[in-house]
Amino acid sequence: MSLEIRNLYKQFIIDGAGLEVLRGVNLTVEPGEFVSIVGSSGCGKTTLLRIILGLDTEYTGQVLLNGERITGPSLQRGVVFQEHRLLPWLTVEQNAAFGLHNLPKAERAALVREHLELVGLTGFAKAYPNQLSGGMAQRVAIARALVLRPKILLLDEPLGALDALTRIYMQDELEKIWRQEKISMIMITHDVDEAVYLSDKVAVMSQRPGTIKKIIPVELPRPRDRGSADFAKIKEQILEEFHLGAPKTPVEYTI
Repeated sequence: MSLEIRNLYKQFIIDGAGLEVLRGVNLTVEPGEFVSIVGSSGCGKTTLLRIILGLDTEYTGQVLLNGERITGPSLQRGVVFQEHRLLPWLTVEQNAAFGLHNLPKAERAALVREHLELVGLTGFAKAYPNQLSGGMAQRVAIARALVLRPKILLLDEPLGALDALTRIYMQDELEKIWRQEKISMIMITHDVDEAVYLSDKVAVMSQRPGTIKKIIPVELPRPRDRGSADFAKIKEQILEEFHLGAPKTPVEYTI
């Protein structure tokens, strides 16, 4: 299922005046593609995600899913937030099944089992959120989104709250899930290494009003080698868009 964003403009009205948040955003996500969006805080990344989800429809331009305008939320688009947002009084399996109330009990149970197995939590079905690590809780959140069988999964800094080692492990888990489910994923992240490791292409946003200033393809074989020269070169390309690239000439420091 393809997503097309064409000439998207968005502003908020604050104290009677217009505040432009997004300006002329253009982006295409092909079926099964993993796309990361990177940009500085406040550039409009989360606003863009809300528009794709259908939570905000007050904009100009076009946001199309398979050629049809997005007019509101839909089960075709799942979401995972930075915080897992699990309900503490429900078990892991109950949290994962939260959106499946209309299904017969047996079908609901089968879907939950399948997706808990997918995220590696089969033995924790009866556990409560306070009995899980941060990475495990986020895997429950991913299962809860995927159990609805979305065509596109939107991820808003899903690994940002995790420690460095857990984050690397979860990146591998996320890639495994993406390959197995064969759905499109759109991830917002501030972590350039993470974007290069997971993505087919990286969309770099400008400061507010946000636009897509550059799209950088990541044509590296998987699994990716973070220590390779090609990996480092793509990271450098992205960082240069934020004027954070390595110095081109030696720099002397005085201490």
